[in-house]
Amino acid sequence: MSLFGDGLEAAVHKAFTRPAPKSAPAQMRYLVKQLKGTKAVAQLLRVSQRTVERYVKGQIKKPRPDLAARLEREVKKRWQPQIRAKAKAKAATADGIVIDTCARMGYTAPIGSTDQDRIRHLTVALPPQYAARLFDAQEQGASDARLQEITAEALKEVYFQDGGRRAGQLEEVRFTDIEHLEFDL
Repeated sequence: MSLFGDGLEAAVHKAFTRPAPKSAPAQMRYLVKQLKGTKAVAQLLRVSQRTVERYVKGQIKKPRPDLAARLEREVKKRWQPQIRAKAKAKAATADGIVIDTCARMGYTAPIGSTDQDRIRHLTVALPPQYAARLFDAQEQGASDARLQEITAEALKEVYFQDGGRRAGQLEEVRFTDIEHLEFDL
C-alpha cells in the first residue's frame, strides 16, 4: 500500500476486538471459510489448490516468506469487517481522527509573512469530515498523493487557521518530507 493507506489501516486495526489468526494453517482455514472453498483461496494466493488443502490439514505449517506476507495481508483485509466498518463510521461521524506526524510543513501566504518550510512535530485531532474524506478516498483507491493532499487541507484548517480564528489568508499548506505518520481513531 502506502504510507497514508497503511497508517489508516493500522488505526482501524487498533479497533479489533480479537487478534487475527497468526499461524499459517489457521490463516488458511479462515480464508477458506471466508471465500467458501480452497480453489478461490488458491487463486487469490497464487498457489495450487493442493497446497491450500495441505495447509488446512496442518501438513504444511511454515510458508515461504512471500506467501506468508500475502496470506497475512489477505487475512487482515477480511478480518472483522463489521468492527472495521463501525470504527470508520464512528470516526467519520462523531470522533474524528488523530494524526501524529513529523514532517516538513510550510504554507503559501501573502507577502511579508513567515512562510518558510520547517520540520514540525504535530499531534492534531482532525474533525470527522476529514476522517470521512480520508476513508472515502482510501476506499475509492486514491493514491498516496491524494491522501496527503486531504491531510494537508485538514492541517491547514485545524492547525494553521485554527478553525478560521487566524491566518485566514493562507492559500496552500505544503506537507512534505514525512519522517513519521500515525493515525489513531
